[in-house]
Amino acid sequence: METLGLALAALLIEALIGYPGWLYAVIGHPVGWIGRIIGFAERKLNVSGADRRGRGWALMAGLLLAVGLCALALQVSLGGNLFGLAALALIASTLVAQRSLYAHVADVADALEHSVAEGRAAVAHIVGRNVEELDEEGVSRAAIESLAENFSDGIVAPTFWLALLGLPGAALYKAINTADSMIGHKTERYRDFGFAAAKIDDVANWPAARIAGALIVAAAAFGRGTFPLRGWRVMKRDAANHASPNAGWPEAAMAGALHVRLGGPRAYGGNVVDGAWLGDADKPVDRATIRRALKLYRRACVLQFLALAFIAALLV
Repeated sequence: METLGLALAALLIEALIGYPGWLYAVIGHPVGWIGRIIGFAERKLNVSGADRRGRGWALMAGLLLAVGLCALALQVSLGGNLFGLAALALIASTLVAQRSLYAHVADVADALEHSVAEGRAAVAHIVGRNVEELDEEGVSRAAIESLAENFSDGIVAPTFWLALLGLPGAALYKAINTADSMIGHKTERYRDFGFAAAKIDDVANWPAARIAGALIVAAAAFGRGTFPLRGWRVMKRDAANHASPNAGWPEAAMAGALHVRLGGPRAYGGNVVDGAWLGDADKPVDRATIRRALKLYRRACVLQFLALAFIAALLV
């Protein structure tokens, strides 16, 4: 019950104030701190001739032990009084990203109002694929896919682990997800060294991806121009076609709910990935579609909060 209350408070704080820009300028962000640790360890451990896969597992074990112990120490030391719990909720709020995700994706729609070139520049901040050759549809599709996937990875997953295990759960999840985003790639450099990060991330995201898809489908029932039944059918039909065991669930749900087609081939560096198509190409994908997706995203965030509040009320 206490961890559910912590999750609700963290979501509310982050929705209201986000992560202040002045604070970021002064101390950075907890995820950035974790990223610097991973980057330092990767440079020291990921060397040719070594057992890269074994060293990757060692990095993850050491990282999770350090992050878990720090988070547990904070939870124990701050728990027990109102001021401490408020501080704990404030710390936990830094591990979810409702406001920043909305802002980054909205920036893409705003940029496309001016030109496709500005849209490409904006979407390059939130996707890893090559954007130089994307037209307006490609930019819009990339933004919506990022919105759907990051709704799961950046909001639902840390909230799930926060509600289940408190601050240590959310902190451990963010460490896993950050490691996967940095080293969990199937390139020559990271295929073996990042194997552990990628596999642990798959497990950590498994429940949240399916919850995120369900939330998107449910949110589609509460607005105009979105289609809950189609979202459900497309999610069930197409989610497993995605290369990721998890990303396909929110992306397919979003594609169906908006009645558009997402996914397909995309380029990363010098490699072209022949990704599966998700959904049906009934409506155009453009900057107006991004704004429809953002409205759907906001409703899904509200539904997550209400669902947690309902569970908490049942447990009182």
